[in-house]
Amino acid sequence: MRRYTLPAIVLHWLIAIAIIGTFTLGLVMTDIPGITPTKLRYYNWHKWAGVTVLLLATLRLLWRLANHPPQYADEMPAWQRGAAHGLHWLLYILMFAVPLSGYFYSLAAGFPIVYFGLFELPSLMGPDPALKPVLLGVHYWLNMLLAALVGLHVLAAFKHLLIDRDGVMQRMLPISTPKENP
Repeated sequence: MRRYTLPAIVLHWLIAIAIIGTFTLGLVMTDIPGITPTKLRYYNWHKWAGVTVLLLATLRLLWRLANHPPQYADEMPAWQRGAAHGLHWLLYILMFAVPLSGYFYSLAAGFPIVYFGLFELPSLMGPDPALKPVLLGVHYWLNMLLAALVGLHVLAAFKHLLIDRDGVMQRMLPISTPKENP
C-alpha cells in the first residue's frame, strides 16, 4: 500500500500536535480566574499557536491539492471511503475556521494579535462589543466540533490498525513498518 509523502506526514503530525496543544492551552487558560500575568501569557501563546495552525494548514492544503493522497485499501467498503473522505474535508475546514474565528473574536474583543510578539496581524475589524460574545460562542463550538472529529479520526485510525489490519494507519506513520516493506 502506498504511503503519504514525507511533507504530508510531517505536516499532519505537526498540525496534530499543534491542535492538541492549542486546544489544551485554551481549556487551561479559560479556567484561570481573573486576569493574571500567567493567563495573559497563555492567551498570547494560544493566539500564536492558532496562527501557526492556520499557516501549517495552508501549507498542508496546498500540498494535498498538488499531491493526491494514496488510495484506500481495496477491502475498505465504499461507505467507509466516503466517510473518511468527508471527515478529512471537515477537518480541513475546521483547521481554518477555528483559528479564523479566534482571530475575529480577538479583534472584536479589542485585542490585536502580535505574532510571537514580532508583528501585528492586520486588523480586519475594530472592537465590537455586540459581536464579541457571538464570536466567542462560534470559536468555542467550532473547537468542540474539531475535538470530536479529531477523536473520531483517531478512533478510525486505531480501528484500521487493530481490527482491520489493512495498513491504512501505517500510510501516515512517520516510520514504515515491516508489513509495508516485506
